[in-house]
Amino acid sequence: MYHILIIDDEKAIRRALREILEFEDYEVSEATDGKDAIEKIKQQVFDLIFCDIKMPKMDGIEFLEKSKEFNTAPIVMFSGHGTIETAVESLKHGAVDYVEKPLDLNRILAVVKEQVAKSKQNISLPKPIKRTKTPTNTTQQTTIIGQSAQVKQMLAMIERVAPTDAKVLITGENGTGKELVAKMLFEKSLRNKNPFVEVNCAAIPNELIESELFGHEKGSFTSAVAKQKGKFQLADTGTLFLDEIGDMSLNTQSKVLTAIQEKKIQPVGSEKDIRVDVRIISATNKNLREEIESGRFREDLYHRINVIEIKVPSLQERKDDIPLLVDHFLTLISTDNNSERLTIEPSAVKFLQDYDYTGNIRQLRNIIERLTILCDKTITLSDVKSYL
Repeated sequence: MYHILIIDDEKAIRRALREILEFEDYEVSEATDGKDAIEKIKQQVFDLIFCDIKMPKMDGIEFLEKSKEFNTAPIVMFSGHGTIETAVESLKHGAVDYVEKPLDLNRILAVVKEQVAKSKQNISLPKPIKRTKTPTNTTQQTTIIGQSAQVKQMLAMIERVAPTDAKVLITGENGTGKELVAKMLFEKSLRNKNPFVEVNCAAIPNELIESELFGHEKGSFTSAVAKQKGKFQLADTGTLFLDEIGDMSLNTQSKVLTAIQEKKIQPVGSEKDIRVDVRIISATNKNLREEIESGRFREDLYHRINVIEIKVPSLQERKDDIPLLVDHFLTLISTDNNSERLTIEPSAVKFLQDYDYTGNIRQLRNIIERLTILCDKTITLSDVKSYL
């Protein structure tokens, strides 16, 4: 099980992070400051560490330095006193990411997902499953599993919209598969031989997102040691997928709106415009109309990105697809683990079909993976009730 260490002197923050991470089936440990954390990493191996910067006894930057002798896990820093200099300082000392307080739990989960994906890529896999390294712009096709009316309607919409250059907004709850919809739109588009570039807007610090999107010139800020292209430029002639766009700051929204309207960008530290030709696909788990009313999202940007809206149904809305999804995940997980495929009793499938899911398809996949690890050959109803 993926093991995460949370280091923060505030008990409420540790508790909030623990609850959301344990709900997603991660194992969580806590440390109250840098010194406490050093003792823990001496005794135990962690897969990921979240660390506050301002702490008594030993602060986060000092912990970053001292932990190098004992720790190989990626470290994500967070602070309520953040500036771009703070973020850069953290990254210079070895942190892999930086998150501002107050913490956005959606962004925390996005960061964890990204680090889990990276850790899996670093595992040596048997030759039959090297397909995981296939680039996104090859002919490998994305598949969406399901025969329910909701899924069929969504797939019909994808078929109709994909060949056009229309901007698409994909909406739906966390864990429903919005990223798969975006990839399918790209694969069926006329741009499918060109780049597909994904940006998780919730996983990039506000201080760095403009550089990430638009690029920067050498010397434009402290750690800009070389000129760098942004995602808009990298996606030129292809597709740019702005995932979790509802988490983007108002200032960045304004610049993204300008880039979409004028089809040109200006890198950080540059006065020169660069023409770009990209198709924009966006996704969010938030109600953007409510965000507009609350002043957190620009209405003009909403209308720019929402030419076509594709709503991804929750698992609660497509329970008829659960037997198909269970079968798919059993095959997929056995292949990924290079292990024998387990069977499952019909009564166990029926129980899973009647269960109420708050984490959607992601939660169902986690359940099947857990059962695959803990059960022998056949998954029974008793197994499901015990390990759910």
